[in-house]
Formats: sequence, structure tokens, C-alpha cells
Amino acid sequence: MKKYIYFFLCTTGILSYAHAQEVVTGIVKDGSGQTIPGATVVLKGTAKYASSDLDGKFNLAAPKDFPFTLQVNITGYEQQEIDIYELSDEPSEIVLKTANVLDEVVVIGYGTQKKGDITGSVSSVPQLALKQPISSFDRALQGAAAGVQVTQVSGQPGAAVSIRIRGGNSITGGNEPLYVIDGFPVYNSNGDASAGVTAGPSINALASLNPSDIESIEVLKDASATAIYGSRGANGVVLITTKKGKAGQNTLTYDAYYGSQQILKKVDVITSAKDWALLKNEARVNSGKAPYYTQDQINNLGEGTDWQDEAFRSASIQNHQISLTGGDDRTRYAISGNYFKQNGILLNTDFERYSGRVNLERDFSSKFKVGVNLTASKITAQVANAGIVNGLLSMPPAVNVRDANGKYTYQSEFETPLGNPIATLEKEVNRTKTYRLLGNVYGEYTFFEGLVAKVSFGTDIINNKQNRYIPSDIYQGANSNPTGKAYVGTKFASTWLNENTLSYSKTFSNKHSFNVVVGYTQQAFEAENATAGSQAFITDQLEYNDLGSGSVYTQPESGYSAWALNSFLGRVNYSIDQKYIFTVSGRADGSSRFGKDKKWGYFPSAAFAWNISREDFLSSYKTISNLKLRLSAGVTGNQEIGQYLSLATLGSSTYFFGGQTYIGFAPNRIANPDLGWETTAQYDGGIDLSLYKNRINFVFDAYYKKTTNLLLNVPIPYTTGQSTALQNYGSVENKGIELGINTENFTGPFSWNTNFVFSLNRNKVLTLGDGADYIISGANIAQVGQPLGSFYGYQTNGLFQTGDDIANLPTINPATTKPGDRRYVDVNGDGKITQADDRTWIGNAQPKFQGGITNTLSYLNFDLSVFLQGTYGNKLFNQNRQQLELLTGQQNASTAAYDRWTPTNPTNDVQRAFEDPAPVNTSRYVENASFLRLKNVTLGYNFPKSIASKIHSSQIKVYVSAANLATWTKYTGFDPEVSRNEQSTLGQGIDYSIYPSSKSFLAGLSISF
Repeated sequence: MKKYIYFFLCTTGILSYAHAQEVVTGIVKDGSGQTIPGATVVLKGTAKYASSDLDGKFNLAAPKDFPFTLQVNITGYEQQEIDIYELSDEPSEIVLKTANVLDEVVVIGYGTQKKGDITGSVSSVPQLALKQPISSFDRALQGAAAGVQVTQVSGQPGAAVSIRIRGGNSITGGNEPLYVIDGFPVYNSNGDASAGVTAGPSINALASLNPSDIESIEVLKDASATAIYGSRGANGVVLITTKKGKAGQNTLTYDAYYGSQQILKKVDVITSAKDWALLKNEARVNSGKAPYYTQDQINNLGEGTDWQDEAFRSASIQNHQISLTGGDDRTRYAISGNYFKQNGILLNTDFERYSGRVNLERDFSSKFKVGVNLTASKITAQVANAGIVNGLLSMPPAVNVRDANGKYTYQSEFETPLGNPIATLEKEVNRTKTYRLLGNVYGEYTFFEGLVAKVSFGTDIINNKQNRYIPSDIYQGANSNPTGKAYVGTKFASTWLNENTLSYSKTFSNKHSFNVVVGYTQQAFEAENATAGSQAFITDQLEYNDLGSGSVYTQPESGYSAWALNSFLGRVNYSIDQKYIFTVSGRADGSSRFGKDKKWGYFPSAAFAWNISREDFLSSYKTISNLKLRLSAGVTGNQEIGQYLSLATLGSSTYFFGGQTYIGFAPNRIANPDLGWETTAQYDGGIDLSLYKNRINFVFDAYYKKTTNLLLNVPIPYTTGQSTALQNYGSVENKGIELGINTENFTGPFSWNTNFVFSLNRNKVLTLGDGADYIISGANIAQVGQPLGSFYGYQTNGLFQTGDDIANLPTINPATTKPGDRRYVDVNGDGKITQADDRTWIGNAQPKFQGGITNTLSYLNFDLSVFLQGTYGNKLFNQNRQQLELLTGQQNASTAAYDRWTPTNPTNDVQRAFEDPAPVNTSRYVENASFLRLKNVTLGYNFPKSIASKIHSSQIKVYVSAANLATWTKYTGFDPEVSRNEQSTLGQGIDYSIYPSSKSFLAGLSISF
């Protein structure tokens, strides 16, 4: 049965009036006859209201004078106004109609708009995405919004992710979007929240916010939507709105889930001690040395150690939340508390969060109200050492985890110095603890209908403490003099924000509508940090808790930094007959980060939307519910660089003179008063189309954006005393298309909805300034004419074989090259292989396209959601594989070694074993990282109200869920969805020693009263 909901309210015979009590009574239902609890019935022009109860019934005190007007509304249904001229004696039914898609309200910068009035490109993240077992809400963006690429930089619980909205704009500046949490702008720079002592992946500062507290997430993508954030809008804006209380809906809810996690897959390495011993002997013989093992020794070797099996475990994950929401005719509140604990799949790693949130709003009169949004959290994490995964893969299987006495083996006995990774995991302390307070208080005053002033004050305070202790009985702590190391670091960072806005809305002649917003904001940040350390402890028992007991102190460090931003903003929306909509917005930002002559930047935008479906010539096409054309253009900026980079600075140095140690200062940066913004100009065209009464909805966008004045470190004459200086040089472009499709396939007792997102982006470096053609960083290159995230190295074309005339073929080193060694392509054809002339572009980390599809089905009390996500055409440089295919016999090797070149196995794929090969960046290690992932499957059951009501509950739901259940990919590493570098666009796409991802299985419960 179709679930269209109709509103029917007659002026007679619909509502009853209990004369003695002077109340209006009624019952609210939908088109299928089911009652609607939580609907709000307001007596227009007053603060009087009522809410429908679990049975859909309501009672509302009636005024003495007739007629009066009732407003009936609830999220997902159309708000209606009904004029009441008289009352009847019997309660009657009110049947509500589902809201039109165009009337849905969407959060935008400094306000809200109906979808039908939006001129910019805005994507809403489905609530279902927030139901996944995730430590931070930014992970919910994976595959949920078109044009948003989310890359995991570590599987460490609580670790950050890297997000690109419509591609990367900057080479060395920030590329992450701006997050606005209940109106408070936050840039997720891990440097602002890390004391810098722990060795491993950064813990995500955004993980301090509980995903279950979030009501909605909107992603602003084009310049029309983001220009009002000016200097911080170039990388897109993510608006987060937390849950608020609603008048009359007093609800107590408990949500919980508990589950288990496992590693997605292991990397194939040799686990047989005998097989590895044969490889080692062969590598030595090929290097002109005697075998390491005799045959008898090989025969006596045990099965060997599978170091991955020793380190990875089945790990628990759990979440508990209790929330209370509701209010009366003047006060609305939402209060929640949360506990989240995720143990890592690597031994002795974890993430734990305690958080609480209070959202409160109070009407002091019909004109004046105040509100508070406040969240406080404490997160702690034990972090895996940055090199631990490399240690697990590289440790030979001939080494035991423990010796004959049951103690941890100290290190590998072979030439490559490798400490016991299990001992490191179990015994090294690598802990971080963060306290965060984020919130604001605001007041709104309505001078007269349509004119509203809002003033808000907010703060974001982060206090991070990190402790690290490396005991003397593990390799990292003992392989130094003195032994045993302890480090303690603290960082206190605070931001305050003041925003003052004035908005005016007015409709003339029921045809012309204006909405104007102007404002002034100011924001300032400061941070203090300090670190201290000590070594050579008599005992490991005290760990980092008594630095004074170490006999050798490391040099302490401390620092201070600050920045400020002052801004003026404005936006005008003008609509003619709801057909033709114009938006003009702009912002002027003054930032302390830039040169004295470039402090201020100006960021305008303009947009136009045409609601074609409202035209008379389309009125006869009943198939089309909505058709809108959108066009926009504008300029945004990027200020995400460090502090004081436009100023001349001094750095301290240590000098030894006359047997004494002295500290001196010398210039380490020259001033650049012209250092300014990176500027991104963007043009967007979009079409919104809804068919068959909004059962099929399309959103299509095509865009082009160009970033100029890139912030790059440019070589300068040595006569200045410095080698480089940060300057504005170069440009990058991004262009692409996005498509979102939402369909209601079936409605009624059995319903089926589908949400599909698809996007592709093409990125290219246009110029690097001052005649430069490329910037090289390890295996990455930024090169004019190529996309960012490109790899740079040699093309390989097989192996040298017995009988090849090696002396007359191009090689890196003809004197040492032998059959079984790798061949490289002579790019310039000069008969030799050189770094300068034969290294070339060998792949790119950016996908050709990406997408996600979610199917949600329900039947009676059951519901099922299935979410798939994937990318196509992206590459990864598998540096783990590069290390494992050296075949030195000094560390472990990939199982590819079983097919290595020998005179009797003249393969053209895997090189011969050799003790001292140099790792070379080649196309062999650039792998196809395309994948399709079954991201989440959730099956739920809602108990009937007749059962729930027996314990006075309004809802009881149980569910089971699986995350990352299956992945289809040709990539040979742990996970195709990784990148070593968190922030840099230049260094993306490298897979090396990254904490692997996991899949999880869990069961959950949600109960409301």
C-alpha cells in the first residue's frame, strides 16, 4: 500500500471541544492509518502547543476567540495551517501528508534553506551512514556523498582519515575541508591537537564528537555554498548539526552495541623457517658467500613463526549511549552521555572515549531566545609504534617470539637489525590522552517579523597529554646508550569565536522573496606545548612517571603559537515567484598568517537557480515533480599554513667552543610581506530532477575549479642566507561530474529505497612557477601536466636472462648486473639507465571514478540495509611489497620469492635472491587499487508497540550488523583504501607500514521511553 500521507482537516466535525476543560482534542495518523507520535500542534501566534502521544492523540487549550489557527508539523511531513471557526464534540482524525522534497529544510552556511530554494551544490549525508560502528563521524562520509573521497591513513582505533572534496587543491598547504559543528568552524589539523611525543598515527581530534549525537551532515561543495566561509572554503565545508530537543517530546533513549573485529586479510609472506633458510642460503651464494645454514640445520628448523598471527587478534568494540530529549512551550533540551571503546586488532592497542553533550534552548519571550550547545569529552588511546607493521612483515620466520626461558627474543640474529615486534607491542607505552571542550552560547532577538539578530560566543579547548616509555629490555630501548627512554609531552590549544549576524526575510505580493544575512566574526587561536625526556633508568617500573630518576636528560622543548582571523560576511537570496532564485554572497577575511601587504582577502560568489517545474509549460507533464537548473561561480581561499611563515625568524643552535656548550641564534627564514592566500575559483552547473511524485530523484553537477597562487617553498639565491622561501607560485585545476540518485522502489508494507552516488574528478598541475617543471618527494612527484598524487620511478620490462648481452644493454650498473636482475626501460634511448633521464611518471593515486550504493528494505517490523562502496582506476605504491621482494635473506620475503629467478626457473617476473640489492622505485610496485567493498550490512527488528508498551517503551529495536564484510580487489596489500600521508596531496598513495583495517560483527539494542 502506498504510504502517501494526506492532510484532511475540515472546519467542522474534525476537532472536538471539551467545554468544561476548554481543550481541542484530536488524533494524528498517516495515510496508512498508523498513528503518528511526536507531531507538534501549535496555536499560531502564541507559545501554546501540544504533542501527539504514543497513540497519536493530543490535547491543546483552546482560546476564547474564534477563529484561530493551528499549525501541525513533524519532520518528514508537510506543515499545515488550519483555521478553526468552531469546535465539535468528538475527537477526530488528522491525516498528514508527506513533505515535498523541495520543502525539506537543509542547513547551509549561517542559516537554513528549503531544498527548492538552494542555488549551490549541497549534499546531505544519510542518517544511516552514522549508524555504522565508527569512532568519528568523518568516516561516515565514505561513499555517502558524491564528490567526497575518504582515505584511511591507519586502521589504528581512533586514527584520522584524509578527506578530499572535489579533489586536492594545494600541494603543500592544507587540503582537508572545514568542519562547522553547530556553527563553530574547526579545521582538523592534527598538529593543533598533538603534543608530538607518541610514535605512530595521529589520533583524530574529531573523534571527540560522538557520531550518535549528530542530527545531520551537509557537505557544501561549490563556491556559492562555501564562499561565505571565505578563506577556509576552498576545500569544501562540512556542516554538522547535533540533535536538539523538541517541545513536548520528552524521550529517554538507551543505545548500545557490542561486537568483535578481525583483520581484513594478511599479507602473503614466507612463514616456513625451512623455506626462508633456503632463500637465505641462495642469497649468500649469489653474493659470493658461503651458505649460512647446513642441510642438517635446515632439517632441524621448526615450522617457523607466523608473526602476523602472533600480533593480530580478535578485538572487541562496544558503544553505550543514553540520551534525554524534550521540552515544554519555552524550553527545549537534548542531553546525552556516551562511552565508546574499541580495542585494536593489533595487540595492546585501543581507543576509548567518554563524552557528554548538552543542547539547550530557552524562549524568554516571543522575541528573545538563548541557546547553548556544549560537548565535553575525554579520549585515550594506546598507539601502535609507527614501524610495527613493517617489523611484523620483515621479521624472519626462523626467529622465535620467545627464547627457551620464555622471555621475549631480543632481536633478529641476522644482518638486518629488527627488534621483536611482539615485545614492542606488549611492552612499549605509547599513550595519548585528550580532553576537549567545544561549545557556544547564542542569543537571538527578533526586532519585528523577519528581522533577527544573533550573537554567539564559542570556545574550543583541547588539552593533550602524551606519554611514551621504551623499556630497556626491548630492542628500541636497549639498542642505545644509555638504555631505557621516557618522554612526556603536553599541548594546550584554545580557540575562541565571536559571531554577530543580522538576517532579514520578507515576501512582497506573494511573489518576491528576500533573505539577507550580514555579519562580523572574529576568531583567535593560541597553543602552548612542552616536551621533556630522560634516559638510563635503574628500573622500568616507574616508566614515564619519574623523569628525574633517569641519569641522562634529553633536551627539553617548548613553544607557543597563535593566529587570528577577522571577517565580514554577507549573503542575499532573492526569489521571484519561487521560479527564479538569485544568490550573491561574499566574505572578507583578514588573517594574521599572511604578509603585512596581503592580510586581507575577498571571496565573492554568485548563483542562479531556475525552478523549471514551476513554469506553466511543464504543468501538463505530471511525470516531472521537480526540475531545477543551478549555475554558480565564485572564489574561495586557503589559509592552512603554519604561523609566522611571512616573517623573518631566528632559530637556536648549539655550538661547542673552548670545551663549553653555547646556545646561539641565527636567521632561518627571510620575510615575505607579499605572502598571500591560495585562491580557488570555481564554476558549477547542476540539475535537480524528481519524477513520479518524487519517487525518483536525480542530482547532477559538473564543475571546474582552478587554484592559483599556490603556497610553495621556492629555491632562492644563497646570497640571502637561505635556500628556500615560502612564496605564491603555481596553479592546479580540478574538474569533474557528480551524480546522486535516490529512488523509492516500493512503498507500503514492503518498502525498498535506493541511494546511489557517483563522482569522477580530473586533477592536473598547470604550473609550478618560476620555470619549475616538477617537485619530487620520494616515490611521489608533482609535475606540470600530471595529476597530484603521481608516482615517479623507473618503468620495468622484465628480468635479464642467461644469454643476454648485458654489457651492451641499458642497465643502472653494468659491472654488477647479472642474469636474474631487473631490467628498466631506457626512456631517452641513450643506452644507459640514469636517474636524471629515465625516471618517469608511473601511475597515480587518484581514482578515475568512485561511488556508493545503499539499499534499504523493510517489511512489517524488519528492516535491512546494504551499503556498497568502491573506487576504480586508482593506484597504490606498495612499498611493503618493495621491501619484501628485495630477497636479501636478511629479512623475511613475500611468497612471490617461491617463483624467484634461478637458472632452472628463468622467470621474467621475480628477481633473483641477492644479499645487497638497492630498493628501486619501479612500476612493478604500482598496483591497481580499485575495489568494491561491502561496507555495511544491518538487519533490524522493531518490536510491536503492543509489546513495547508493556514496559512503557515507545520503541524497542534490536539489530545485527557487519562492517567491511567483503572486499573485491586485485591489490595485494592489506587494504586498497589506504594512504600513508594524512594531510599532503603530494605524498598520497604510499602503502608502507600502515596499521591494517578490520572487519567487524556486532549486535545492538535501542530502546526509548
